[in-house]
Amino acid sequence: MTMLTAASTALGKGPLLTLYRRMVLIRRCEEQLAKSHQRGLIHGACHTYVGEEAIAVGVCAHLGVQDVVFSTHRGHGHALAKGLDPRQLIAELYGRESGCSRGRGGSMHLFAPEVGMMGTSGIVGPCILQAAGAGYSFKLLKNSGVAVAFFGDGAVNNGAFHEGLNMAGIWKLPVLFVCENNQYATEVPFEYAAGNTDVAARGPLYGLPGVALDGNDLVAIHRAAGEAVRRARAGGGATLLECRTYRTRPHAEGMGDFGYRTRDEVDEWKQRCPILRLRQVLLDDGAASAEELDAIDAEIETQVQEAHRHAEQSAWPDPATATHHVFSEPAQPAPAPAPAGGRDITYMQATLEALASRMADDPRIFVMGEGIGKRGGNFRTTFGLYDLYGPERLCDTPICERGFVGLGCGAAMTGTRPVIDFMFADFVLDAVGEIINQVAKIQYMSSGRLRMPILLRGCIGIGHSAATHHSGNYYPMYAHFPGLRVVAPSTPYDAKGLLIRALKSDDPVIFLEHREVLGVKGSVPTEEYEIPFGQAAVVREGRDITVVALALMVHHVLKASEALEKEGISVELIDPRTVAPLDTETIAQSVAKTGRLLIVDEAFAPFGLGAEVAAQLADRGFDNLDAPIRRLNGAYTPTPYSPPLEAAIVPNVERIAGAIRDLIAE
Repeated sequence: MTMLTAASTALGKGPLLTLYRRMVLIRRCEEQLAKSHQRGLIHGACHTYVGEEAIAVGVCAHLGVQDVVFSTHRGHGHALAKGLDPRQLIAELYGRESGCSRGRGGSMHLFAPEVGMMGTSGIVGPCILQAAGAGYSFKLLKNSGVAVAFFGDGAVNNGAFHEGLNMAGIWKLPVLFVCENNQYATEVPFEYAAGNTDVAARGPLYGLPGVALDGNDLVAIHRAAGEAVRRARAGGGATLLECRTYRTRPHAEGMGDFGYRTRDEVDEWKQRCPILRLRQVLLDDGAASAEELDAIDAEIETQVQEAHRHAEQSAWPDPATATHHVFSEPAQPAPAPAPAGGRDITYMQATLEALASRMADDPRIFVMGEGIGKRGGNFRTTFGLYDLYGPERLCDTPICERGFVGLGCGAAMTGTRPVIDFMFADFVLDAVGEIINQVAKIQYMSSGRLRMPILLRGCIGIGHSAATHHSGNYYPMYAHFPGLRVVAPSTPYDAKGLLIRALKSDDPVIFLEHREVLGVKGSVPTEEYEIPFGQAAVVREGRDITVVALALMVHHVLKASEALEKEGISVELIDPRTVAPLDTETIAQSVAKTGRLLIVDEAFAPFGLGAEVAAQLADRGFDNLDAPIRRLNGAYTPTPYSPPLEAAIVPNVERIAGAIRDLIAE
């Protein structure tokens, strides 16, 4: 009796037939999709799961509605195994409105949060971090949920794998990491790409069990996954399963298949087909007859053909909806409150007060970052909060920015509100892929069914001889991408109000704090208040020239304006407060009054904030201009260390005053 046959007795006929049915459903769907690709019904890539069905089915059999799956580009099988209706799967690949992602995703971007399918990604690795994030949510919320990440062998040589497993090991997260080692990452053999080809052996290096399995043995996978899920639910932490398998179709439909592997190799693996293998065991064991299995096969074929017809007849998405769901809420939900009296406190104290207030009211908020626990943060951004909320809500992290940003993404998708404190904005550049490809796009790709309430905060700005790796101004870069709110306050009052708004928002917010204004004092009310995104502040009223400035430059312009007032030059100063969305209406109204516009920005000029403001004002307010729009920017260079060099590359009060005089003279 084989291992599979022996185990089948323990499972019983009913469960085995259910698992067989699910495997056949995946196979028939994939075969239909391969034909549909040849017919041109699929308009982009199509990565099938043929040959690997035992893994998805064996793992997902243990998951309930409270459990979630994060997957990769070869995710059709995972979605079906988690409970996705095949009609929704096929319709999605056909680009139809009835698809699981409403036609926004296709083969590589499947979202069905209703059944716990939290998305598949065309980028290798993010699913590992997102599953860790879901595990962190479940741990914080104290429920029994388990998160599963499915990924290929190519992902285990990616930084996300190492960072994700390390974090799961540190915090004993309820996660199951499933490596589907099909031996080729696209066309590169795993034995070439990995110095250590024993994936399962890597688990103990991060403090979690690693189990090597025959990826075509359904019952062995079912047993191992069951043990891992039970362990996770009981608080025992994560498990790594390496399922050694093989995809018997090309990496993607239409690609050549025999330039990197042989027909004989593929044919050999076809003989190890997991479905044929289970079918034979069922027959040999007397658990089912050939007629029963044939009837299941015929029933599934009918179901898939009906799903194909349904998808082909389904309506195309309405083009008018193409820009829907970029954000979860309007940029301006309410008018901005007028500044009110209060105590004079620093910018840093104002943001700490905002965070403390929201954490007291919302137990879903937690903070992650390096040194934000007992230490209270490099800039005291979390000072004193660890004593109130402990290590789960004030979580010190390893130095792995991509890792904890990706974890934050998964946490935000599963019911919590992460605050990612990355200290300096330069550091989080390691995680730009997670921010742009995942955080910014999840709401859109899921057609608004998943929210992304994540706050990413850190310091920007030139000063303190911090040199080039601690001085970047990155708001123009992030503001370019749809799906992100980008905030850069200049005063304590604005910082508190905007941070509270961010901590209540269901959209991802990049909250950038200029290091040189953290100690600035200003009047701040004790109570909570919100400043909506996309509403600029008229910091100073004037009649002769409009100056737009952000963050530290607001303070420089104020000083210059006070000096120029003695010369008879009246400056109106506009602080956008948020770069995305950008309030061009307030700027346009000011320019209609003054007839002149200068944009002062510490960041580089090319493709920056000033270019955007100038373009929009030229478009909508050209007739109101009495002189050309001018920009004053920091030099187009990395930031030097030496104080004289550093001072030479940023606008200062004198240069700002000179630029204003020059524009008034035109």
